[in-house]
Formats: sequence, structure tokens, C-alpha cells
Amino acid sequence: MINVTQPYLPPLQEFTPYLEQIWKNKWLTNNGPFHQQFEAALCEYLGVPFISVFSNGTLALLTALQALDIKGEVITTPYSFVATAHSLLWNNITPVFVDVELETGNMNPANIEAAITDKTSAILPVHVYGNPCNHSEIEKIAKKHTIKLIYDAAHCFGVTENGVSICNYGDLSILSFHATKVFNTFEGGAIICHSKEMKQHIDDLKNFGFRNETTVIAAGINAKMNEVQAAFGLLQLKYVDQAIAKRKAIAELYTKELSNISGIRLIINNSPLTINNYSYFPVFINAELYGTSRDQLYEELKQHGINTRRYFYPLISDFPMYTHIPSAQADKLPIAQLLANEVLCLPIYADLEEADVLKIISLLKK
Repeated sequence: MINVTQPYLPPLQEFTPYLEQIWKNKWLTNNGPFHQQFEAALCEYLGVPFISVFSNGTLALLTALQALDIKGEVITTPYSFVATAHSLLWNNITPVFVDVELETGNMNPANIEAAITDKTSAILPVHVYGNPCNHSEIEKIAKKHTIKLIYDAAHCFGVTENGVSICNYGDLSILSFHATKVFNTFEGGAIICHSKEMKQHIDDLKNFGFRNETTVIAAGINAKMNEVQAAFGLLQLKYVDQAIAKRKAIAELYTKELSNISGIRLIINNSPLTINNYSYFPVFINAELYGTSRDQLYEELKQHGINTRRYFYPLISDFPMYTHIPSAQADKLPIAQLLANEVLCLPIYADLEEADVLKIISLLKK
């Protein structure tokens, strides 16, 4: 079976010394030495000023909203993983969905201003599949209306634009280090911020609100990354460029062979200023032109031992906890609905063999 993704794992024998050091330190969590080293190494690798690592990306999203004291309504996208909107509900915030761009699946800036009300406190866009949003236009809108801007950059580890990490935009950006991501720490996540004071506030919030042994300054949560995760992350940093290079080769092969097939549309990054991480390879199936529907293709590939994923389908706005929201109605989100009904993410991961990629391509061509 060829799965849609597979975690990249470094040589096991290289992880053993890290575990031995943890056993020697007897310091398993709560800002241990590997945790501190990992944050410093991430800042250097990503080119970001301040970072706070978390036990998972969803807790990072929840905490980011708390850190900026976001309330009321937040404008976001229906075309994402459910954690984006769930983080709002868990903070008693109402998500306001706006439609996306056909070419990228990212939030369309042209739809944002009409959704702003006196209850709007922030915009929460997603860099879908690791492709940067139109952040310059979104930032103009946020500044014009004096509202916060938080990016869900879960797919964006190592993505840069004009030599700058995409995570440097917005008031805060959130990364995921889940096992399915380009860079993983088994589970994990992070918040990128722009000041020492904000990092301290975020660090307080992820540790129950403790400032010191006897002082609690906020109603925090337990979202700390443990030493095993942090150590694994340090080791992964040695191999992530290699893993991304292998993904790039697969993506280029897919692009070369599939870009001229009628009924298959790709997301093409033509900007020489953007360096991608090839976290996903989505194709969009037009049933009329291709001759079969996306779902029929999904099932046929499965019969040949190939697991793909309809990512993102259904839309977040179609799940029962959101359907009562006026902005979640399907007729208000036509592009997002179209993408959700056509998308199919093909297998892509560092250890995927070229022969398997060619097998997938051959089946798609048939």
C-alpha cells in the first residue's frame, strides 16, 4: 500500500544518544535543556526572531488566540483542517468564513472587508498546502481596521518568500510539527512572535500561567513540549533539507507528467521569490473534462493500493457545529465548495520511490 504520506524518520541509532542524555538529566519536560536548544536552533534555521514550541499545533493555535486576547468574531477560511476553526470555538469566538482563491485555495483578500463588523477582532488565514497567502493585501486590511492578524502556517515549515520566512508575517504565526508534516517531532507545534515580551507571555500561558514558583499571572494551559520531542526535533533539523529536496524531486516529476492532462489542474508556483517545502501535492479533477469524478478516481486508486486524500473535504463550514453560522452557507462559499469537491492530494513523502510515483502517474493518465 502506498500511503498519501509517511513520516520522515532519522537513523534510529542517532537518536539513542539524545535519549541517553535525557535519562542522565532526569529532566523530562518544563523548559529542559533540549527544549531550550531546540527553540534556539529553530530561530536560526527558520530566520525568525522568537519562537515558543508546543506539544502540538492545535494547542499553539488555542494559545495564540489567548495571547492576543481575541474575542467576538474572527474572519477565517472554510478550506482548511478543522483545527483552524475549532481553536476559535474553544475560545468562545465565532468564526466568520469567507471564500477562497481558485488558483491557490488561500483566503481571498477581496472577500475580507465585507465580512468585518464591529465584533471582528482578528483575521485567521491559512497558507494552504504551504503556498503563501496574499499577506501584503491581508495586512493592509488588518491595519486599516485595527484588528489582529494570526496566520495558521501549519504547512509552512521552511517556506520563504524573497528570502524571508513566511512565518514572519502577521502578529503571530503558528506551525505544526505533526507526524504528517514535512518536519515532525512526533507531535508538536510552535508560535512565532516578534518581541521578547510576547514570547514571555506565550511561555507563561503554555505553562498554566506560572511566572515563577508562587506567581500565576494568567489562566494558562499545559501545552509544553517535552524533552523527547525537542531532542527529536534537534535531530530532525539535520535531515530536513534532505527530506525537502526529495519531496521537490517528486513534485517536479508529478508536475511534468500531469500538467497537460485535460481535466487535471495543478497549483503551480511560478514565483522565483518563493521557496516551497512541497508538503502536499494536490490535483483538482474536473469530472466533465477528465471523464471520471474525483471520488471515482479516489476509489480506483485505492483498488490499486494507492491511498490519496481529499484534503480538504468536506469543508469546515459543512460540519454540524458550524452549519448554523450564516457565513457557512454553501452559496456564500462557491469557490471553496468547488475545490473541496475536486481536490485529491497525491502521495508525496521523502521515502516514496520513483517507481511508485510513475505507477501513480500512469494510472492518472489512463
